[in-house]
Amino acid sequence: MEAVNLLAPEVGMARACVAMRIPRGSVYREDARQRHLQVEAPAPALRPASPLALDAAERGALLDALNSERFANCAPATVYATLLDEGVYLGSVRTMYRLLADDGPTRERRAQRVHPVYAKPELLATDPNQSLPLRKPGSGAGTSPS
Repeated sequence: MEAVNLLAPEVGMARACVAMRIPRGSVYREDARQRHLQVEAPAPALRPASPLALDAAERGALLDALNSERFANCAPATVYATLLDEGVYLGSVRTMYRLLADDGPTRERRAQRVHPVYAKPELLATDPNQSLPLRKPGSGAGTSPS
């Protein structure tokens, strides 16, 4: 392949491939593989900080308000509405979610009820066409008839 690539600038790729008895498609595929292996991914450009972004003190005040005892079980939209009713604006709802995502606690902030584990009922029939009541595992009811 290297010989074809050296000869191609002088006589052309088609004539070089005919002279070397190498299919032209093979040369192009090999070149594409080499280009694919050698290409480095460009580093992503860092975006400059927005001039409207909150500074460290404003971010701290907003996080303190979100993590306070008063708003511990409230969604950011509720915190936003409550603070606006009091005449305080710390940031938008989206900004609150963005700060919580950066800080970590983006899970559901409200207290959730824990549901008990459901036990699957089991059938106690011992013979075909026998209908017995279902019993829940752990209960003593539903013993088989004699």
